[in-house]
Amino acid sequence: MIEPDQNGSSRAKSRFWQSASGFWRGASAWRVWVLCGLLVMVVVLQLYVQFRFNYWNRDFFDALESRDPARLKGQAFLLVPPLCIGSITLAVTSVWGRMTVQRQWREWLTGKVIDYWVEDDRYARLAAVQSEQQIPEYRIAEDVRIATDAPIDLALGLVSALLSAVIFIQVLWTVGGDIALPVGSHSVRIPGYLVLGVALYSGIVTTAMMTVGAPLTRLVQIKNQAEAELITAAHRLRDIGEGIAPQEQRPEVCRDLRSTLRATIDQWRRLCWQLMRTTIVSHGNSLLAPIIGLVLCAPRFLSGAMTLGELTQAAAAFTLVQASFNWIVDNYGRIADWMSSLERVGSLLLSLDRLNRDMPPQQAEPPALPTGSVKLP
Repeated sequence: MIEPDQNGSSRAKSRFWQSASGFWRGASAWRVWVLCGLLVMVVVLQLYVQFRFNYWNRDFFDALESRDPARLKGQAFLLVPPLCIGSITLAVTSVWGRMTVQRQWREWLTGKVIDYWVEDDRYARLAAVQSEQQIPEYRIAEDVRIATDAPIDLALGLVSALLSAVIFIQVLWTVGGDIALPVGSHSVRIPGYLVLGVALYSGIVTTAMMTVGAPLTRLVQIKNQAEAELITAAHRLRDIGEGIAPQEQRPEVCRDLRSTLRATIDQWRRLCWQLMRTTIVSHGNSLLAPIIGLVLCAPRFLSGAMTLGELTQAAAAFTLVQASFNWIVDNYGRIADWMSSLERVGSLLLSLDRLNRDMPPQQAEPPALPTGSVKLP
């Protein structure tokens, strides 16, 4: 099993971006940037709707607390037509925009990698280098997809998390107010204590995930390599059945196939144990975050300084801010998959670059993939 080294990983990442960034440059790339701008606007509008939902939550529970049927009826009419329909429309628009950019980037990069692979018979020469466990078909089909899908989702998610934190921290500061804690014969007043509480809690959860999940990227990359090698071993057996390879190799190939299967299952077992550890942190956080928000708000509610509606509003805002601060926790597995595929595509391109050493000097420089044009439907 080939395990990634740090220097090779850095070179692979750099090589990937050297090629993949061409999609975002050139005379026609402005269409992509316009669509990305639209997606950012959708994110902002979604946050506004979420902000309105937060205040609707407060008003609804205040109406329940006051047992006011007229206010409850008004809140019901406010929820369904403008808020729900607006939220659904924005969600559908977001799906269309994200998948359009992802699809176009994948098509562009996959085409360029295939062209580079086929050019000057590199596909044949790479297959002849026995030390290169590249499995280019898997990397072109699967790893390019992940490497171009994930950045769009992660970038929009990060923008949403940052804006959500800014918006709902203000809600926490305004609704939560301050609290006086008794210290001996004195009391210490803490302004914006809910903001301080969510920052401390989020810091603890993020630190725990970064510590527990540190090996995840490497394990995902090794697992993907094992899966690709299993496919290659199966292809070798098929070559024997189709007469491409001699029948005498069948026992050895069958042994290799079973050995590769055992190695793949072993890597899945290691990944399973790692995911179990990260799930302890992520699932525990999803259970505790809403409860901690309610517990922190309870003293002000019991003292009469906070209404039932403000209690639910502050607790919901606490959960949203905590989710924004813990964006890395919620996306750690996705980031690990993306980094693994990014490195695998980059390492394939580096291997194709190395084949240029066998070419005439004027063609020996590793070419960046051409930018081409970007078309959006």
